[in-house]
Amino acid sequence: MTLAYVLFGATLFLLCLAVINALAWPRIRRTAKPASVRVSVLIPARNEEANLPDCLASVLRQGEIVSEILVYDDHSTDGTADVIRRLAAKDKRIRAVPATPLLSGWCGKNFACAQLANAATGEWFLFLDADARLADEVVARMLTEMITRKLTFLSCWPRLEMLSFWERALMPLLNFVVFSIFPAPLSLWFNRPSLALAHGACLLFERSAYERLGGHSAVRDQIFEDTRLAQLWRASGERGLCLDGQDVVRVRMYGSFGEIWQGFQKNFYPAFQYGVNFWLFLLFHLVVFWLPF
Repeated sequence: MTLAYVLFGATLFLLCLAVINALAWPRIRRTAKPASVRVSVLIPARNEEANLPDCLASVLRQGEIVSEILVYDDHSTDGTADVIRRLAAKDKRIRAVPATPLLSGWCGKNFACAQLANAATGEWFLFLDADARLADEVVARMLTEMITRKLTFLSCWPRLEMLSFWERALMPLLNFVVFSIFPAPLSLWFNRPSLALAHGACLLFERSAYERLGGHSAVRDQIFEDTRLAQLWRASGERGLCLDGQDVVRVRMYGSFGEIWQGFQKNFYPAFQYGVNFWLFLLFHLVVFWLPF
């Protein structure tokens, strides 16, 4: 009986916080003011032959606000390079950034993003994962949001596409952590590093601030570079936000149980300070969200 009360209390608390986040976490507004700015879309890609065509198609639909689309082929062993060449022949804005050997002390994605930034010419940098898909006119809407809120960094928390059984069973864990722990409304009112959050699938920076704070070079050895950048921004006195972007960008991170498990081991497990916390978290999810149904 005591255990039942504990589980009920914990679930009720998480439900309340999730409801508050769902109602009070602002989304990217639908207004998009025309802006004569140049946005560089920067995409690190490693073995993304299957994802790149749809990703690039969604970027090209953004219109002239995107001045260039740079793709860093990070030593892929599939047909990623061929995809880039084929699509670059159709639209001159698409360009491959030559890969260079990974330097000591760098994580691979951070190094790729730094190379992309060095090659970019736009006033704004939009970093996208290759599995990201943008809705129409999103880049203009994000820029309008940044100008209105006086931001130099903006991330959009994406909608997760979940098609298979294992995706629907396990992938909600990622959103569960954020919606039940992160107090989104407070992050709007207080510019503290402890309230910083970001999702690496969609990061928009003002170029001058990015270069001034060191960009990805400042977090070169960090696995969770997205949130580390968000914390760095706030610690440096810059304004940065992560908004609910479920109607702005969508991602399908993994497609099978094997891919999900490998991804969790690489990107989710390290988020817990102690390994036992990870397994307790999975057990809690199983008892509260699986067994009752």
